[in-house]
Amino acid sequence: MNPRVTQILGLLQGDREADRAVPPTGFTARLTVFTAAAMAFLAVFALALSVATGRLADRWSAELARTATLRISAPAGEGEAQVRAALQVLETTPGVASARALTPEEQAVLLEPWFGPDLPLETLPIPRLIEVTADADGYDATGLRARLQAEVPAAVLDDHTRWRAPLVDAANRLRTLGWIALLLIGGAVAAMITLAAQSALSANAQVIRVMRLVGARDAYIARAFVRRFTLRAGLGALVGTILGLLAVAALPNGDDGGFLTGLGFSGAGWFLPLFIPPLAAVVAFLATRAAALRTLRTQA
Repeated sequence: MNPRVTQILGLLQGDREADRAVPPTGFTARLTVFTAAAMAFLAVFALALSVATGRLADRWSAELARTATLRISAPAGEGEAQVRAALQVLETTPGVASARALTPEEQAVLLEPWFGPDLPLETLPIPRLIEVTADADGYDATGLRARLQAEVPAAVLDDHTRWRAPLVDAANRLRTLGWIALLLIGGAVAAMITLAAQSALSANAQVIRVMRLVGARDAYIARAFVRRFTLRAGLGALVGTILGLLAVAALPNGDDGGFLTGLGFSGAGWFLPLFIPPLAAVVAFLATRAAALRTLRTQA
């Protein structure tokens, strides 16, 4: 049988004599399970943040890349003629799927958050806006600007480039922060389990001394600590992951593009948190083994 398979089976089965060196209950057991559960709960939300911000960045980039706004600032009495001329140019431009002039009421709704609901648009020189939507292939923005400059001098094309780049960059940075948070959570789990293992070793120093007198080697004793703390961390992480998934599922969900309403998983993304308990067990295995061997060497 493969030595690694044998080691894994031995880790799961344990050794009754070696397990006597590790307290089955008590402060260290509760601390390990609670820490793993709490960190797994937070890891689910950090993972949800990373996945949601990545999805949000792609959505913002795709939506803003396909939309543009044509702004027409014309003297009084010439606005409607300029709008009709601009619409004719847009309708004959390859790559433009649709073009629609916003009504005064729609423009009032857009300006309401800044100027309030009682803004007298009819007395103010408000530019007319045309909403432009590109098809899958897109249009030549440079060529369109040249045509507009020749046929509709009052028109200014805004393809949302200056708005899209900062939004996508902010979403990508949030995604990076989510992955950094996952790394910090893993480090915190390793640190807490290391402290718990060292505490358990110190508390059972007399039992370990007796086991050494009867011929037990440090690797044999350390194996018991590694098994107990690995299983505790895995169990706690499993509980925390389940609670985290339930909490994420209870969050509001929507397709309006809002950040808070889109925080969560979708499709196959719901399976990603299932990797948290095995990863927590691996972290506990490595941290406990290193701490146990190091502490046993100092107690020799």
